[in-house]
Amino acid sequence: MLQEIQEMGSHAKDIYDFLLSGLDPRITDYPLMQSPITMTTILLGYLFFVLYLGPRLMANRKPFQLKEPMIVYNFLLVALSIFIVYEFLMSGWATTYTWRCDPVDTSNSPQALRMVQVAWLFWFSKIIELMDTIFFVLRKKHGQITFLHIFHHSFMPWTWWWGIAYAPGGMGSFHAMVNSSVHVVMYFYYGLSAAGPRFQKFLWWKKYMTAIQLIQFVLVSLHATQYYFMSSCDYQFPVILHLIWIYGTFFFVLFSNFWFQAYIKGKRLPKQCQNSTAVHTNGKYCENGNSVKNGTTNGVSHGVTNGSVHHENGSSYMGKMKKA
Repeated sequence: MLQEIQEMGSHAKDIYDFLLSGLDPRITDYPLMQSPITMTTILLGYLFFVLYLGPRLMANRKPFQLKEPMIVYNFLLVALSIFIVYEFLMSGWATTYTWRCDPVDTSNSPQALRMVQVAWLFWFSKIIELMDTIFFVLRKKHGQITFLHIFHHSFMPWTWWWGIAYAPGGMGSFHAMVNSSVHVVMYFYYGLSAAGPRFQKFLWWKKYMTAIQLIQFVLVSLHATQYYFMSSCDYQFPVILHLIWIYGTFFFVLFSNFWFQAYIKGKRLPKQCQNSTAVHTNGKYCENGNSVKNGTTNGVSHGVTNGSVHHENGSSYMGKMKKA
């Protein structure tokens, strides 16, 4: 029995060493890229905190008021996302790429190294974005910590680590550029939302955020689908394109369901509604138990500030709120 365990451990080590031997040598000098162990540990720690430790630490505490840190955080991510998009464009997508079959440039040319750098920066931005969920926990917005949110924030950085470790660039980086473009809009919206009620009139496009996400997944899946109809393509890592196609399609289904439930069927009602009282729960409020207005995305309350409920037209306020 002991010998079998030792043999299994030896085989596992051989597989691990084989996987590491295939890493792009240009990326291994970047932080957290020497092996997947550190990255995996960070993500496991994130899951432990947001699903177990954080809620228990906050159980008997009042929610933190993090308005200023959230404003700074969101607008910093806007700036970072703009920079990432620009670097992707200058590293190939607006210069030498065909937007069809674009292999990874494995040379040490300035443009190839620039692509390696922005690929790593995009991955690292996913680690920074784990703070989205930390803010939820500290503000006791537990209703926002959904399966969709957790899966997206943990699965994407884990898989993207392998993507840039083997293929920092080429047609597999298209979805990273598109995702960063979407995040420019998304975090700009969150930053304005966190800034307070005087900016509510600029947030009339709230419900289109999900539509933008859906367009993102369609573009990503269509771009990856090209590979299956090409007579030949020398992209070095087809498995990455398979995963991107699955990822884009899977999240299109999840976000489509969210759109249908939230805006078609209107089922995103709070679990607790009290008659004649506006109750804020899970980013929404119900009035007289039957109407829903101005929900919350990513833990930023739209139309709810300082205990008042903001009208959808951004011009007046309604009723006091109780905590759900």
